[in-house]
Amino acid sequence: MSTVTQGGPSLPQERRVVTEIPGPKSREMFARKQAAVPQGIGTTLPVFVTHAGGGVVVDADGNSLIDFGSGIAVTSVGNAAPRVVERVQKQVADFTHTCFMVTPYESYVQVCEKLNELTPGDHEKRTFLLNSGAEAVENAVKVARHATGRQAVVVFDHGYHGRTLLTMSLTAKNMPYKHRFGPFAPEVYRVPLAYPFRWLTGPENCAEEAAAQAIDQITKQVGAENVAAVVIEPIAGEGGFIEPARGFLPKIAEFCRENGIVFIADEVQTGFSRTGDLFACEDEGIVPDIIVTAKGIAGGLPLAAVTGRAELLDKVHVGGLGGTYGGNPLACEAALGVLETIEADDLTGRARRIGEVMLPRLRAIAGENPVVGDVRGRGAMIAIELVVPGTKDPHPTAAGEIAKRCHAEGLLVLTAGTYGNVLRFLPPLVMPDHLLEEGLAILEKIISEV
Repeated sequence: MSTVTQGGPSLPQERRVVTEIPGPKSREMFARKQAAVPQGIGTTLPVFVTHAGGGVVVDADGNSLIDFGSGIAVTSVGNAAPRVVERVQKQVADFTHTCFMVTPYESYVQVCEKLNELTPGDHEKRTFLLNSGAEAVENAVKVARHATGRQAVVVFDHGYHGRTLLTMSLTAKNMPYKHRFGPFAPEVYRVPLAYPFRWLTGPENCAEEAAAQAIDQITKQVGAENVAAVVIEPIAGEGGFIEPARGFLPKIAEFCRENGIVFIADEVQTGFSRTGDLFACEDEGIVPDIIVTAKGIAGGLPLAAVTGRAELLDKVHVGGLGGTYGGNPLACEAALGVLETIEADDLTGRARRIGEVMLPRLRAIAGENPVVGDVRGRGAMIAIELVVPGTKDPHPTAAGEIAKRCHAEGLLVLTAGTYGNVLRFLPPLVMPDHLLEEGLAILEKIISEV
């Protein structure tokens, strides 16, 4: 077994299984975790990572796993990406914190300038920085309520927006995110999402009918004049990588424009080239009033952003926005390194290439295995939905069993979906083709055996 001295792209890009997974060292550490950490902190795969980079993660027992998760779409540029590491190492030696609201620093402004430039739309924008996707979503809603003087917030079936009180309230799924954590925040209203695979009258009718139903419910049950914001993921993430039927998002955005409602795009999981566009909204030409980003923004350091129309964000009074750690200088430098890497290495194009490799293989697998009911996604944000063969009944047991067997073979995959029956694939955008192909071959073998 080779000795690994550091992570990053220099790691051997190979799957290597030298012990059972998890191995003895990981099992020992997991026992320590169980004794020290609340049971409510779950673990998808209890291997303890020592190094990661490119398309692999290496555990304490020396196993090298193919990474189809990217820390839930966070390490899109790869773990320990060189430009990120270089910038963070320099910054940590200069200073680690001052609080931007006390004594500011240039890197925060640079990140804001880049996001104002890169996010959809050529209107004047403002950006402020926070710590997590949930915090950013919550602050976007604050801005919308303040700017409009309205209170109601509209969200969608299958949506996921976070674990704080307000973002739990915005999230659709009860278990594990909301169960027994109420009461929830008021003035939150949920309407249908255009879910092509499960639309009762067929995918060809989905966009038109779902938009009509959503708008009708908003108009009749809430009143458009009472709605501060509509919050939607351009592709529903935790809900199962549901790509709304084409035409649905433009109709909702148009309704918002006509009624003075702030359209908030939650691009926490889809942003920064994940879908083959820098931002998923670009696929249908959507220009949100506010766009929320996190996850892939800083290569693994905690950072999130709210970017929106200047006339909205500038309405908030001085001191109304902020937070002690928001836009920490280490995270800002990491974000600048991420943006440099995306541009220099054309990772947006690389995401499209990953989709071109994965989607045909997965569709071929679906054609031979009726347990796969749907294959969907864009770029490097891909999913399969598992069903009871011959029906569309969700099959979460199959999803769990396939994931478990993949893990044992050295392939890290994640589950998702309102019904727990979706396998989602989020490989790092720097993953080489041979690892993609090997991972797909493992998946194909396991699905054929379930």
